[in-house]
Amino acid sequence: MKTILHLLGALCVASITCGSPVHAAAPNIVIFLVDDMGVMDTSVPFLTDATGAPKLHPLNEWYRTPNMERLAKQGIRFPQFCAMSVCSPTRVSILTGQNPARHHVTNWINPDTNNHGPKGPRDWNWKGLDKNDTTLPKLLRQQGYRTIHVGKGHFGPNRTEGSDPVHLGFDVNIGGNSYGQPGSYYGEKNYGKGSKQAVPHLEAYHGSKTFLTEALTLEANKQIDASIHDKKPFFLYFAQYAVHAPFQANPRFAAHYVNAEKPAAAQAFATLIESMDESLGMLLDHLEKTGQAENTLVFFLGDNGSDAPLGEAHNVGSAAPLRGKKGSHYEGGMRVPFIAAWAKPAAANPHQQALPIPANAVQPHLASVVDIFPTVLAAAEGKVPSSHPLDGQNLRVLLSGKDDPTHRDAFLMHYPHAPHRSDYWSSLRQGEWKVIYHYLPQKNGQHYQLFHLKNDPYEQNDLAAKEPATLKRMMKNLIDALEQHKAQYPRDQEGKELRPVLP
Repeated sequence: MKTILHLLGALCVASITCGSPVHAAAPNIVIFLVDDMGVMDTSVPFLTDATGAPKLHPLNEWYRTPNMERLAKQGIRFPQFCAMSVCSPTRVSILTGQNPARHHVTNWINPDTNNHGPKGPRDWNWKGLDKNDTTLPKLLRQQGYRTIHVGKGHFGPNRTEGSDPVHLGFDVNIGGNSYGQPGSYYGEKNYGKGSKQAVPHLEAYHGSKTFLTEALTLEANKQIDASIHDKKPFFLYFAQYAVHAPFQANPRFAAHYVNAEKPAAAQAFATLIESMDESLGMLLDHLEKTGQAENTLVFFLGDNGSDAPLGEAHNVGSAAPLRGKKGSHYEGGMRVPFIAAWAKPAAANPHQQALPIPANAVQPHLASVVDIFPTVLAAAEGKVPSSHPLDGQNLRVLLSGKDDPTHRDAFLMHYPHAPHRSDYWSSLRQGEWKVIYHYLPQKNGQHYQLFHLKNDPYEQNDLAAKEPATLKRMMKNLIDALEQHKAQYPRDQEGKELRPVLP
């Protein structure tokens, strides 16, 4: 009899309780980060109409993301959520709560070579994060959390501490290294084994038909089970390699897109979106099955604008009706999906009472990736060390669906590098206005672009020449922000800094 009871107990260990909800002492926290996913790469409508209601656009009809729809219905989405236009800066900002202009990881990190660009700052923080940096997983570990990294890292180049997330405060690393894309999405190809981009730690799935998104999710769910067994709250930083190139189709979803009037690469990209969404569903189902859903706070977002193989870099295409894509200075390069929700809403749950999130809500206020650090840390009742400068602000009030006049209505993007889709530029969104400064003059000889995003959300009408007073005010604010962050600047052939100047 004791043996039978022992076996039954092993099946329903600790707080798993065979699917029954448990009110844990601290909330579990999941950051579900998708690579190269822009705000329009989903069936969930984020852009809104004149009344503030979500509005479907053709790309929303093209993609299939039922689990994102599920999460959005039980939480709040932000139509005006911004990330950096390239990946490593965003990832470091999530872990530090700092703008790249401050932490100086201002470009994607080439694993082998300092990719500052011909005129870029040579002393930018190419080596990324190291063990001495203050990071979100370090602070959460001090709060008693099991800190789990699954998927893409890209926090530092080869042979540096940042190349392995365990040096940055994670107890566990599965799949993360210094590379920004997978060698292959296919288990039959061993996820690129033998190439530089091989995804590590997934040998158990080599030779199988397990798509990369699924393999990473199975591993993430195992780590959740281990945390439950150890009776510890978990922080899961789940960074899918999808939907980054190579655009390799998931054969299980390919039939959904074959008859579309879009190129083969775009069809493959759509299957990666659906594969990522399937992963989200697997994770949510597992949280519910193990009784952890009510205690788990989920943040879903992309790391930069869309890289869907549709349209040109600076025109309307992959992020239609927005202009631009990944790496661009337009909104299509910086606007990403953001959803915050409890994995299973429950009004009686004390964690949800402390941080209530309305169902199927839309928050129009501007926010960005630097805000995730203080929001997560506050939910875990942690504190930011006084020695750590913080640019982000707690989203708590905005997550409740209310307005927060104390939360800054601004977003600074700084890219003093080349080559990319846009080279050597900085931009500032502030209120309804957006200014872009090009450190090298453009084809028209101008350094400035100015857009009124409320009247011109798709950035078709440059007002730099027509609104000189506003341009000067916005440029002063941009220059002040860069100085306050101690930004680094491009340099000319003689090594002199190319600082932005007022018009």
